[in-house]
Amino acid sequence: MKLAKLLEKLEILETNASLDMEVSGVAYDSRQVERGFAFVAIAGFATDGNKYIPMAAQKGAAVVITEKKPDTAIPYVLVASAREALAIMGGNWYDHPATKMKMVGVTGTNGKTSVTMLLKSVLERVTEKKVGLIGTIQNMIGDEIIPTERTTPESFALQGLFAQMVEAGCAYCVMEVSSHALALDRVGGVHFDAAVFTNLTEDHLDFHKTMEDYCAAKAMLFSRCETGVYNLDDPYCEKMLQNASGKRLTTSLKDEKADIFGKNVVFGSDSVSFTAVCGEKMLPVQVGIPGGFTAYNALSVLGAAAALGLPLEEAAAALALAHGVKGRVEVIPTPGLDFTVLTDYAHTPDALENVLQTVQGFCKGRVVALFGCGGDRDPIKRPMMGKIAAEQADFVIVTSDNPRSEEPMAIIRDILPGLAGIETPYTVICDRREAIFWGLAHCKKDDVLVLAGKGHETYQEISGEKRHFDEREEVAFWLRKHGKGADVE
Repeated sequence: MKLAKLLEKLEILETNASLDMEVSGVAYDSRQVERGFAFVAIAGFATDGNKYIPMAAQKGAAVVITEKKPDTAIPYVLVASAREALAIMGGNWYDHPATKMKMVGVTGTNGKTSVTMLLKSVLERVTEKKVGLIGTIQNMIGDEIIPTERTTPESFALQGLFAQMVEAGCAYCVMEVSSHALALDRVGGVHFDAAVFTNLTEDHLDFHKTMEDYCAAKAMLFSRCETGVYNLDDPYCEKMLQNASGKRLTTSLKDEKADIFGKNVVFGSDSVSFTAVCGEKMLPVQVGIPGGFTAYNALSVLGAAAALGLPLEEAAAALALAHGVKGRVEVIPTPGLDFTVLTDYAHTPDALENVLQTVQGFCKGRVVALFGCGGDRDPIKRPMMGKIAAEQADFVIVTSDNPRSEEPMAIIRDILPGLAGIETPYTVICDRREAIFWGLAHCKKDDVLVLAGKGHETYQEISGEKRHFDEREEVAFWLRKHGKGADVE
């Protein structure tokens, strides 16, 4: 591709490169550079891509795209934002694949994964067309699963994924859009047919610093969509609406004036049902996932369906056929035991409170909460989660989550003040495997052991190293070893 074509719609501040030169590829990691490539030097958090321009030049890069004039003798293109440049170049390189599908973006602290998975299922059933998905658990092209390492891929890789979806015949793409992705231009140049706001609670303040900045990052999605779908019941909804463009569609379980209002909600041990009021329509809705958050997620799915022009009667019927989402109130098989074990991705205060309240609604014995907090992340939420666990559970096991580069016991020491002054008994077991085994051994008849924080994840990140760790496998191992859990006081 000619450099001029690659840089189309990009504002160039200065260049000494021939725009007529042929570029054979694009890389933003100097290790991936090949002869004839354009190298985009991004200033990241751990390191600055400009430091690797000499390496890129040595490997045969034809041109560098940068915010700083390079010291190395290499053709360069100076831009205001290397991240924005990478996003625009990705669209140009892959011939703007996002314009060839109906695009749906879902943002919020909690519920993104469930909403996208449920919406994918609904779209496939109602339209009978292939749907791509980009999210925390996995990326999918129809039924094909593609592993993922972050909620939203880097912009150039994202455009490549869009291109694969188009080539495979996808008519829709449903994607989680993280606050990081919006702040770091990973979805730069992508226009969404529908965008969904689920909720906003304490999270990612290690990156955004304040809730106001976090909210502002999320709100960026609604300035680049045809129709925004907003959860009116969330306190931050008003701020999401402030600078929003396009049409507005609201959902609520509390405000009858919402475009889609959920009433007569019934919570079961394995499902949620309610009536969705949409103007003159009264639609019965049932979803086979327990919890109050499921009602909100279902409303968001209906809102997105309405924004895309789908018949709501058919969307509601399709929701009843949707399966649960891996790692979201997921029951781990425990044959031979007289108590239940659940795993859930809850890793924020709001999510932990939601899942424990859900379990309270059907648990006949004790709610036993096992959780930890991630390292190298917002420490403010650690005592908050300790307090929530102590208030919402009958017994608490404090352990590790993904300590990353932090010392595991230091994280736990941050959690424990939240449990102080609350009578709920608890124990501290730093090693998560041992904590799970202890919980299995000490649960009694009709108890529910909630393993919170990992959900779909099949690893633990300790001392910067990802180690295989699947809670389903750990429970299965304990069952093989012990057969049945001991009823120990």
